[in-house]
Amino acid sequence: MPDSPLSASAYEVLGVQASASESELKRAFRRALRETHPDTGGDPARFAAVQDAWERVGTPEKRRSYDARSGTHSRGSASSSSPFSSRPASSSREDSRPRARTHGHPGGWRRERFLDSMREWVGRGVSLDDPYDPALVRSAPREIRRTLADALAEEATARTVSELGIGYTVWHDVSTGAPERKIDHVVLGPTGIFAMLSEDFGGQVKVRRGELIGPAVAPEKPMHELAARAKTLSRQLKVNFTCFVIIVPDNDLAEPQISLGTVKGQPAVVVRQSVLAHLLRTGPELGRGRDIGGNELFDVRTRLSSGIRFVE
Repeated sequence: MPDSPLSASAYEVLGVQASASESELKRAFRRALRETHPDTGGDPARFAAVQDAWERVGTPEKRRSYDARSGTHSRGSASSSSPFSSRPASSSREDSRPRARTHGHPGGWRRERFLDSMREWVGRGVSLDDPYDPALVRSAPREIRRTLADALAEEATARTVSELGIGYTVWHDVSTGAPERKIDHVVLGPTGIFAMLSEDFGGQVKVRRGELIGPAVAPEKPMHELAARAKTLSRQLKVNFTCFVIIVPDNDLAEPQISLGTVKGQPAVVVRQSVLAHLLRTGPELGRGRDIGGNELFDVRTRLSSGIRFVE
């Protein structure tokens, strides 16, 4: 269960309050095991989730660590304790390796939408000391939690692509017209130009007939929507994208990456967050063409830098 505003807490999976005693927690675990065990007709996915939840809170030591990490008992505490408030702190060790050139503010537009929605949901005149308080976030409507989840996903992708090296240039929150139709990331490197969306749908996704499907997938055809946005940008900047990519949390995809074939004439891929860097360094398997290098890479970078606009 990743730290996502859309994921159930370990206590919610086990069906108890966070304040449950140790004996109540154990009884809930045994009951949940019986109800979800595949041998008795239970759901294998729920059974695995129950086991995972117990791994996180099954002993006093693990429970204290989980509560501190997830902010379970931090209602009203400072936002710095929340797993949702900001990007995780970087390593204190200095990393002298050249990093990718980056432009724009990843997750910034969705963070602003989240804050506006939270203030509206809580109500005028009500003090909102910490909009990122985990208990408050998890009680918010799903649409609000999804906005924050996507912001966190964009920030995770930004951390990954920033470490690709100096041969790559990245633009975040790229406008194609209306803010709702933005491209989360445009990545230029030796293997091509990638248009990417970072998504947290809150559950597993599958591929059918060249598109992502799942109970919570929205919009209905996200890859075709990304391709349409990329085509708009392509016409504006007079560049051709190499590949369309949707990035999802590792637990939400059964394989490291899955090809969706071609969408609007270009390769399309859905990929786990942890293998994104490999995809960008090697390029898409389907329709792989020659690499971009030398003067051509410089010319394309100049065209993108002068023409890309960011959402406001």
